Amino acid sequence: MKAALALAKEAFDDGEVPVGAVVVRKGEIVGTGRNRREKGKNALYHAEIEAIDNACKALGGWRLWECELYVTLEPCPMCAGAIVNARIPQVYFGAYDVKNGCCGSVANVLQLENGYHPAYEGGVMEEKCAALMSEFFKRLRK
Repeated sequence: MKAALALAKEAFDDGEVPVGAVVVRKGEIVGTGRNRREKGKNALYHAEIEAIDNACKALGGWRLWECELYVTLEPCPMCAGAIVNARIPQVYFGAYDVKNGCCGSVANVLQLENGYHPAYEGGVMEEKCAALMSEFFKRLRK
């Protein structure tokens, strides 16, 4: 989660909503991503999507069944769907997202009756992840 938080700080410094994600396989980071929606002007440029894409390219396939995903914010519906489709078996996230979170806060895409149900744990380094989000939106309102 520390690596994901460092990526979130990069996004923060770049004026993006501070979300960072890493895909890990057997203790090694194989994919990284951070939010880039504003600069990229693309709704798909979420941290999880970028990390999954980079991991697929690094590993040479779309099934990430030996991997874990660490992300600083609870995944949205799109990202939760990508996690399921990539067959990532374990997800760890930091801050809960009570407006868009789809790992239990608003909905639970990871537990839909679709045949694949990744395990997940929220609240990992939650205080640090949430504080970065709060600071970003505090500055944005000024």
